[in-house]
Amino acid sequence: MDYDTIVIGGGHAGIEASLAVSRLGFSTLLITQNPDRIGTLSCNPAIGGLSKGNLVREVDALGGEMGKLTDATMIQYRVLNRSRGPAVQAPRAQADKHAYPAAARSVLEKQKNLTIFMDTVTDLIIEGTSADGTVKDASISKITGVITKRGHRISARTVILAAGTFMEGKIFIGEYDAQNGRLGEEAALGLGASLRRLGFPVGRLKTGTPARLAGNTIDYSVMEKQDSEEMRPFSFFADNIAASGGGASNCGIIDRPAMPCWVTYTNTKTHEIIRANISRSPLYGGKIIGTGARYCPSIEDKVMRFSHRERHHVFIEPEGLSTNEMYMNGASSSLPEDVQSDFIHSIKGLEQTHIVRPGYAVEYDYIDPLDLYPSLESKRLSGFFTAGQTNGSSGYEEAAAQGIIAGINAAMKMQGKPPFILGRAEAYIGVLIDDLTTLGTKEPYRMFTSRAEHRLMLRHDTADTRLTPRGREAGLVDDARWEHFLEKTKKLDEIKELLAQRKSSSTEANALEDKSLEGTSLASKTLADYPAEFVERALLDKKYAGYIEKEIRFAAKAAKMDAIKLNPNTDYSVINGLSAEAKEKLQSVKPLNVGQAARIPGVRQGDIALLIILARK
Repeated sequence: MDYDTIVIGGGHAGIEASLAVSRLGFSTLLITQNPDRIGTLSCNPAIGGLSKGNLVREVDALGGEMGKLTDATMIQYRVLNRSRGPAVQAPRAQADKHAYPAAARSVLEKQKNLTIFMDTVTDLIIEGTSADGTVKDASISKITGVITKRGHRISARTVILAAGTFMEGKIFIGEYDAQNGRLGEEAALGLGASLRRLGFPVGRLKTGTPARLAGNTIDYSVMEKQDSEEMRPFSFFADNIAASGGGASNCGIIDRPAMPCWVTYTNTKTHEIIRANISRSPLYGGKIIGTGARYCPSIEDKVMRFSHRERHHVFIEPEGLSTNEMYMNGASSSLPEDVQSDFIHSIKGLEQTHIVRPGYAVEYDYIDPLDLYPSLESKRLSGFFTAGQTNGSSGYEEAAAQGIIAGINAAMKMQGKPPFILGRAEAYIGVLIDDLTTLGTKEPYRMFTSRAEHRLMLRHDTADTRLTPRGREAGLVDDARWEHFLEKTKKLDEIKELLAQRKSSSTEANALEDKSLEGTSLASKTLADYPAEFVERALLDKKYAGYIEKEIRFAAKAAKMDAIKLNPNTDYSVINGLSAEAKEKLQSVKPLNVGQAARIPGVRQGDIALLIILARK
């Protein structure tokens, strides 16, 4: 074999996948169309947000890189939903659009066992196919390598596909369209057609991005200013390291230049311009066939679907310290450029703005994630893993989360070990992957706190406690980080003991100001001796202990169902007693356990009872 693993694509899924498998000791080749575009923030240069911030911190706790890269390049930081409960709060940062990919490429280039190669993968090399030339069963078909556009045949034991929006990608700006994965960057052509020929369930999805504006042509005086909060690290290890690129962390604070964001609004004139030209939209004119994300609609979608609204937020956000460009968050569009110009110039503060790049839609191929096991390995092709937008998800954070799991599981596969799978009560990553592989998706999947039934247990500040031991188990958490984690855990336990020994309950403010606890086993220490974020974490754990105990009991019941294993090769079509719908759904998903089977829409309680009996037999 030329390599142990080949990773296709240098986006956020490809970065985490290639780092994970190479850090676990396997020779890895990252194939990308352009190494200069590794880690590109294609849309908004923001990392984190509601539930997404939790994903970033979970990737970090497992030993991934996204949190560190964000700490090294952030230019604004906010904690969202501060007015609400901690279960739905999450950090969000604007990253420097040029510094982030540079930092990502630097990490990849320095990584032992990892090689970067510029080319485009157009086909897979497979050992064993069905009589019709397709792949239908992983017990028969095995991947052994890839074929590239320039004719290279490169062998590998495992392959991870993370092509983002580039696989058969096509962009649309009004009447204009081109075979691009991003504006100005050619699509990865050939592989999508090859996957269809091999029998993979390939569909089309659509996403979009707004225009970019010249910052020095914007009138900020009529907009609402949003300054950065004190910048805090995403990485749990940040207080022990200096973030590259001048972002050293000092006592939990990131020392980097901060930039403000700005808020303006569309108006009735904006909406009139869009409605008058809606027939020229490729989305409404029928040129785009891929399904878009309902939770991130284009501005034309907002205007048409919410006609009663007189205005919509538009956030003007910086792209970086070294560029004048600003991002129009909330105004993605694929309308013709003249229409975009008209409606943008109708917005307050943007009357004289210069449009540097137009907004556009991009349509691309994805593989139905029902075709995957929760390990993200293909059910039909052994050794073939997929991650990110290739699986129908949307967002940098969802991609990175899948990338690290795919990388870990490629390594587990080569070691002959059981797959590394996170449960829904363990992590948002577990929710994300379980949703994709159990429910599938017909539109770009986006993570929300509401998707997690145990979200109080999945707070962003507890990700290290939940997942650092799992990362250590997988082999991605090194000795230095493990010692750091154990020391933090010790301090949290001490704080909890101090809180437990308090004679009377107190508010968080009183607890932070407490100076002594005479007569206790920790009399020589006070809460003021510990980092404020540690104390805050312990206080939240104490405050919500009763609720968390209830969630733990509920999760334990669900875990019992997950512990009842099912044979993934079961032929459900011949099992008497199952409903017709259950047979169809179970045959499609091929669940690994009864818990997963119970989460499949259309599978009834009676079907589950029968599966339990069959499993026990």
